[in-house]
Amino acid sequence: MNDTDVQKQIQQMVRFIRQEAEEKANEISVAAEEEFNIEKLQLVEAEKKKIRQEYERKEKQVEVRRKIEYSMQLNASRIKVLQAQDDLVNSMKEAAAKELLRVSGDHHHYRQLLKELVVQSLLRLKEPAVLLRCRKDDVHLVEHIINSAKQEYAEKADVHVPEIVVDTIHLPPGPGQQKEHGLNCFGGVVLASRDGKIVCENTLDARLDVAYRKKLPQIRKHLFEVAAA
Repeated sequence: MNDTDVQKQIQQMVRFIRQEAEEKANEISVAAEEEFNIEKLQLVEAEKKKIRQEYERKEKQVEVRRKIEYSMQLNASRIKVLQAQDDLVNSMKEAAAKELLRVSGDHHHYRQLLKELVVQSLLRLKEPAVLLRCRKDDVHLVEHIINSAKQEYAEKADVHVPEIVVDTIHLPPGPGQQKEHGLNCFGGVVLASRDGKIVCENTLDARLDVAYRKKLPQIRKHLFEVAAA
């Protein structure tokens, strides 16, 4: 084999090695590109997931805040409605109280009412002797009807006529007659057993409070239905 043949073989081997190296380099480059793309895709997906989680977290925070704000507004509205209802109910009670002034101002009808209140109280107490307390201004009216009230009670209860002592301590005076910041009473009577253990409060104020408490749920329901309409 001459030098020319040797040289050709060497060149062929060089070309083979170079081609193999280029192919290997291409393989490495492709593999690296694929690995880079996979890693890049993983990083992108991880970042997307992180962004989604952050968005969901903030979205939940916004939803919670929205619910809290709605609840606060709803509670504030309910409080306003309840306050308006209370104001209206109290104004109705005040209007009813003013009507009670007219009742005690009409002596003829008020005297008859006092008799009915005394009889009713006696029927509740069923005591042979009682103590009666009234306003100072009503003492003369009570003394006027007390005998007929005792007689009516005795007939209704089928008992002996009871003993009634008018107390020297009086109920508070009517509105406008009391001292500043003092108590007042629209009228009526309070009867008690002689030992004071059983008391029947039959004042106009007490009857108004009883009627007020009984009617309050019905009034509130009506006002709520009106407000919701």
